[in-house]
Amino acid sequence: MAVEMKYDDPIQQKKYEDFLSHIESGGKIEADDWMPEDYRNTLIKLISMHAISEIMGALPEKEWTPKAPSLKRKLGIMAKVQDEMGHGQLLLRVAEDLMKPIGKNREDIMRDLFSGDLKFHNVFHMKTKTWADAGLVGWLVDGAAIITQTNMLDASYAPYARALKRIAAEEVFHAQHGEAIIMALSEGTEQQKEMVQEALTRWWPALLMFFGPPSAKTTGTSKQDTTIKYKIRKNTNEELRQYFFTKYVPRVLSLGLTIPDETISYNEATGEWTYQQPDWSEFKQIISNNGPMSKERLRLRKLSYDNNEWVREALGATAILQ
Repeated sequence: MAVEMKYDDPIQQKKYEDFLSHIESGGKIEADDWMPEDYRNTLIKLISMHAISEIMGALPEKEWTPKAPSLKRKLGIMAKVQDEMGHGQLLLRVAEDLMKPIGKNREDIMRDLFSGDLKFHNVFHMKTKTWADAGLVGWLVDGAAIITQTNMLDASYAPYARALKRIAAEEVFHAQHGEAIIMALSEGTEQQKEMVQEALTRWWPALLMFFGPPSAKTTGTSKQDTTIKYKIRKNTNEELRQYFFTKYVPRVLSLGLTIPDETISYNEATGEWTYQQPDWSEFKQIISNNGPMSKERLRLRKLSYDNNEWVREALGATAILQ
């Protein structure tokens, strides 16, 4: 478990103990409340990563907006992309409030993204090769996101919990949008069914990786103990992945699709799924910006950021004049 902090200053130590007692009893922390440094840093890293993942996550689907098979599908995916960008902006504001006391702002978040210091979810480094990929991203990737987000709806940091309530509600519509695409393809021609199966086979390892490694022993990089200790989240990565299996494996099989893992099975005695672990060394490579589309997506994000610098400068000048 995460190591308890110790302060040399007894006043600070008392604040820390009162803080822990407050969140242990279900109390909430606001942006201007006292908080331990590692609590603040953990939140900044988590919320910044979530914000950037929402924004970077819009890019794979944006690629399919002009190629959607009908006007209805085009409007649906455009609305989804707009929502994801809005989620990113909302979360960036939450992160900025945490960063102000330590003299940092949104510019620092973007610099960390472009330098590689700030990671984003592994799934958004992947290619979307077909329309079935666009459907799977909506159905299973957003489905996985809903599981992780609802796990934090009662987070001890109140501004994040409030933002998550809005985001998770909208993600439900995104998952339904993706499921509708997959169901239509699964009930279509043999070629369409094969396209869905091929997409599922390619995306399965990335979906398992979405929740992160089971424990720090797997990769040596897990921070889940700290977030659980501080009541930011309730469940471990593995518990969330098990819930994903329970919710989605039966649905996938009901569509006549095959899970690309011959070992996967449910153990009635233990109440857990047995499955083949993904390659966690590959996961580390992907989130280190060495995935199939990492460089291209970062290039597009940097291009957009640089091209709109004049807008930020104009807004800054307006704020000064006011």
